[in-house]
Amino acid sequence: MANFFWILSKLDVRNVIDILLVAAVIYGVLLMLQGTQAVQLLRGVILLAIIISLFGSIAQLTAFNWLLKSTGQALLVVAAIILQPELRRALDRLGRAGGWALWSQREVQVEQVIREIASACKALSERRHGAIIVIERETGLQDHIETGVLIDSLVVEPLLLTVFYPNTALHDGAVIIRGNRVVAAACVLPLAETIISDTHLGTRHRAAVGITEQTDAIAIVVSEETGIISMARNGRMVRYLDERRLIALLQAILMKPQPKTRRTGRSQLDKPEKS
Repeated sequence: MANFFWILSKLDVRNVIDILLVAAVIYGVLLMLQGTQAVQLLRGVILLAIIISLFGSIAQLTAFNWLLKSTGQALLVVAAIILQPELRRALDRLGRAGGWALWSQREVQVEQVIREIASACKALSERRHGAIIVIERETGLQDHIETGVLIDSLVVEPLLLTVFYPNTALHDGAVIIRGNRVVAAACVLPLAETIISDTHLGTRHRAAVGITEQTDAIAIVVSEETGIISMARNGRMVRYLDERRLIALLQAILMKPQPKTRRTGRSQLDKPEKS
């Protein structure tokens, strides 16, 4: 602890500026990677590197510090290779005119989005049109968005009904919603790694469970064969929803619910589905 305070006492204006510049570079990299799954990995690596470096400096571990300096450049190359797709997309986004506007925060009318989705699912269910709608939350889905066709339109019922109309170019895939906008359609999702007990569930249901296993997204599925509306969260699925129950569940998750609503939403989604 004495060494730590000694280091603090030696800080001057130049050192503070140096630290702030490093922090600005790290923040800029995280900002460029925003919206991808790699940002969580990068944050963990940076945090671990900072903790190890501080520990080695304060404890004056000569051999350990030498090892860090020797392997630091190699680790940077390895990280660049691992994050190559995300870095390419981030640099491409940065080079576009007005690219920074993509990161601006927009006010989202959650209630309206929920009702548009629920109304569309009801209509799709009545018509037996299969659909899968994914709602992005904290974990970015940019990797999956880029597998589909970019749309960037407000979430409205007619658009969702048109996208999932049978035999159209975009119906065979997932719609991904970010905030109050449909950002892409015909997106490819990972299939579930866990075994789904109900053998009658098809690819859409397995994709819905798969994306919620890997991220904190919410996936809503309308069965093409039965018209049953289901919703997946945290790798688990609740089925046999109607418009009213779907609205209640989405409000409990996406909005700030009252205590009773929160308990209802959690109990329904956290219990395994009975086959």
